Amino acid sequence: MPLRVWKNTTLSQMPEQQPLALAQKCPPTNTQPAIMKPTEEPPAYTQQQTQDQARAQAELLRRQEELEKKAAELDRREREMQSLSATGGRKNNWPPLPEKFPVGPCFYHDIAVDIPVEFQKTVKIMYYLWMFHTGTLFVNIFGCLAWFCVDSSRGVDFGLAMLWFMLFTPCSFVCWYRPLYGAFRSDSSFRFFVFFFVYICQFGVHVLQAIGITGWGACGWISALTGLNKSVPVGIMMILIAALFTASAVISLIMFKKVHALYRTTGASFEKAQQEFATGVMANKTVQTAAANAASGAARGAFKGEQI
Repeated sequence: MPLRVWKNTTLSQMPEQQPLALAQKCPPTNTQPAIMKPTEEPPAYTQQQTQDQARAQAELLRRQEELEKKAAELDRREREMQSLSATGGRKNNWPPLPEKFPVGPCFYHDIAVDIPVEFQKTVKIMYYLWMFHTGTLFVNIFGCLAWFCVDSSRGVDFGLAMLWFMLFTPCSFVCWYRPLYGAFRSDSSFRFFVFFFVYICQFGVHVLQAIGITGWGACGWISALTGLNKSVPVGIMMILIAALFTASAVISLIMFKKVHALYRTTGASFEKAQQEFATGVMANKTVQTAAANAASGAARGAFKGEQI
């Protein structure tokens, strides 16, 4: 009978120790959401992967620069065509002379229009180098004049200084700068070879002017030291001019190497230069007329020989 009474007893009628015992047997439920933890950590970037990404980014930047250059080139061509259509043709604009001057410009010179974008900086430097050497020759006249004032036996140097300025200024522009300008404008191998041949001679002139042999009309180092014995102010002036001649020689050598490196990247060669020369000679009307006259004369001679 006691056992039956225990079974019918409710939880509220149980002793106080019984609920505690049941709570200890039933573990508490976890109400927080479950979080999945990865079994493996993501692999860290290796140094090789970082280098590959850097190369890919550099390649994208290079292609972007090429596209920008091509777009600028197309824009330049379009501007050139518009200017030609507006003016009815290219008009000579160099040297920039006044409109009322009796002699007009002889050349068309516009680096931004004629020269491709990747070569414009080099052509501009060469143009400024020509102007720098021209200015040095002009200042050299005053140096030799000052030398002549302190030493009356240096009249020859003063005369030669004026001659070199009047001779080298136009000749250097026509003989080496214009061939360089035309070579980069039309990618001409023949013009490149003309430039290299003349510019080597020009570099030799720069070196001789920097040395300043007495009696050659240049305030080089030898002439400057000689003039320093006569007058200190005149000698200092001649030393400065000698430094300008030396700077011209050094910059000329550096730019010669740079132009030669660009020439090798353009695909020009001696064979192409020969072909361009032959094509240009045969396209000349004077040569064509002379060749036609020679051929007709040879044909007449052969016909007369057959009749005899």
